[in-house]
Amino acid sequence: MDNEEEYELLVHNDDINTFQHVVDSLMQICGHGHFQAEQCALLIHEKKKCKVKTGPPATIELMYELLAERGLNVEIFDEQSSPSKDDGKED
Repeated sequence: MDNEEEYELLVHNDDINTFQHVVDSLMQICGHGHFQAEQCALLIHEKKKCKVKTGPPATIELMYELLAERGLNVEIFDEQSSPSKDDGKED
């Protein structure tokens, strides 16, 4: 299964969502622990985006939908269109 395609889920900074809302969303939707969710939220704030999860397309697409429903600015990349490696922390 080494050749199975994986997607990356990025969260972008915005002026709408609070830091705590982002942390809570990452914990509840992506399964992050509190520390990891806070680190991702800091990167989102400071670097304007953060890769928060990598996984199978169906999993990432579901997380995308759930985070978007919570008002987060999210984006999906596949392996071929992946953004540069300095996008922040990944799970």
